[in-house]
Amino acid sequence: MKNKKNIIYLCNTEKGASGGAKIIYHHSEIINNLKNYTSQVIHIKKKKTAKWKISIKKRLNINSSKETGWQANEVEALKNFKYNWFSNKVVIKKNLYFNQDSDFVILPEIFAHLADDLLIKKKIKYAIFVQNGYSISFTNDEKKLNKAYTNASFILSYSDDITQCIRLTFPKLKTKIIKIKYSIEPPRKHSTLRKKKLITYMSRKLPLHSFHVVSFLRKHLPKGWALKDLNNISEKEVYKNLSNSRIFLAFSNLEGLPLPPVEAALARNYVIGYTGEGGKDYWKKPIFTEVYSGDIRYFVKQVIKKISEINLNKSVRSNQYKNLVKEFSKNNEILHIKKFLKKIL
Repeated sequence: MKNKKNIIYLCNTEKGASGGAKIIYHHSEIINNLKNYTSQVIHIKKKKTAKWKISIKKRLNINSSKETGWQANEVEALKNFKYNWFSNKVVIKKNLYFNQDSDFVILPEIFAHLADDLLIKKKIKYAIFVQNGYSISFTNDEKKLNKAYTNASFILSYSDDITQCIRLTFPKLKTKIIKIKYSIEPPRKHSTLRKKKLITYMSRKLPLHSFHVVSFLRKHLPKGWALKDLNNISEKEVYKNLSNSRIFLAFSNLEGLPLPPVEAALARNYVIGYTGEGGKDYWKKPIFTEVYSGDIRYFVKQVIKKISEINLNKSVRSNQYKNLVKEFSKNNEILHIKKFLKKIL
């Protein structure tokens, strides 16, 4: 239908999807199921010619680039995206051509500086989706970055930490910030009988930190307890292991609102570790135990303490789990998306 607004998300093309990409896919799928809206996802990549130029400059030790980050003349839409990231049914757009009347584009913060060439000059309306407040300055071209944020219709944020980072970087644009949500479905069939004496973690974020914690911890594990790294396994396997484990070790590092700790908590794990700053929105006892980043010894002691509580059946549950389910529910996500879409119209 001609009167439908088309919401287009720009996304990366990595082999392994990030949590941010997962949220983009989910939002796009939700919008496609709403009346009067359609949605598409564009995966962008660097052109081969741009890669060749960078390679040649490196070999010749030429450092002539004034700006960091991808530039608009270096990117193109990926026509055949072959990686099956998620089960979401999204519509892939295969070009970077936009319609002034019907299209509204959403750029992740890492691509915000591309707005000038791709959108502003062509009078295409857009918003910037800041998924990590510490990635706002993805380019050192402040002129392009300031122009991109100043001309954006809205700036999307899904945590207090992200919002505060936006306000610090662009203090005059705070009225443009809109709160958005994402959802995480808790396990449908949870049973305490499935739980094993298992501790799970993901080493990819801070491998040195996780190495030290795990190395120290192994020497103090009671009989029957085991550790498992959830790195380089499928999303289905991650879900299965989180459903089986009792404790999740979080090594979040400067993130907007880290997904794995919430997923672990909703799978009935106790979560111990780093908030990544953005996790402070939900990091509350008794489910979550905060460890300051780098405090390895305290980290290990807290895990040993929690194991002892579980072994003695002294671990405590509260209404916090129900609050988490409500906060990260699909209904809450849809409600916030609808409010945002009304503002676009």
